[in-house]
Amino acid sequence: MTGRKEEFWIPSPEEVQEEIRRIKTKGNFNQTLKSTVGTVLVVAAVAVLIAVLFLPVLQVTGTSMEPTFHPGEILITYKTAKFDTGEVCAFYYNNKLIIKRIIAFGGDTVEIREDGIVSVNGKTLNEPYVQTPVLGLCDLEFPFEVPLGQIFVLGDNRETSVDSRSADFGCIGTEEVLGKVFLRVMPVNAIRFYGF
Repeated sequence: MTGRKEEFWIPSPEEVQEEIRRIKTKGNFNQTLKSTVGTVLVVAAVAVLIAVLFLPVLQVTGTSMEPTFHPGEILITYKTAKFDTGEVCAFYYNNKLIIKRIIAFGGDTVEIREDGIVSVNGKTLNEPYVQTPVLGLCDLEFPFEVPLGQIFVLGDNRETSVDSRSADFGCIGTEEVLGKVFLRVMPVNAIRFYGF
């Protein structure tokens, strides 16, 4: 033995307290981080489920619904089986989610004059959402009776819209309707509620 003294470092009580505080803080931070991430994931999953099951969101493409809706606007639809004439509904056409206005239901008789004025069951429709009433792209013979279980739809921009006036497009089966538009959320300066 050489007689050498071994030196040990012994922390002071203040250093021990500081280390305990540091460990607790690190543990609290990790626990808070885990809790926050878990909460965000649950909220996101619930939001996605609500959007898919009850409130599908869609972006307007094309000009067929102008001036009511413009390309790029974001709309929220409400899943329902109850619709009224004049409401805007969303449905899939050629694997694309689109919107059109409901004009008539199965069993109704639709007539569109050369000047674009629409009547259903002999009553002329009041259509303030149509800027320029025109017959547009139409190969139907009027009066036209809407088949049972189907809906006759038109775009608000009658000059450019491809809709039930075209035999290729035709009427929409009621089971194909995803829902009706009840809220425009984008752009922010044009937010509007359309009702349930």
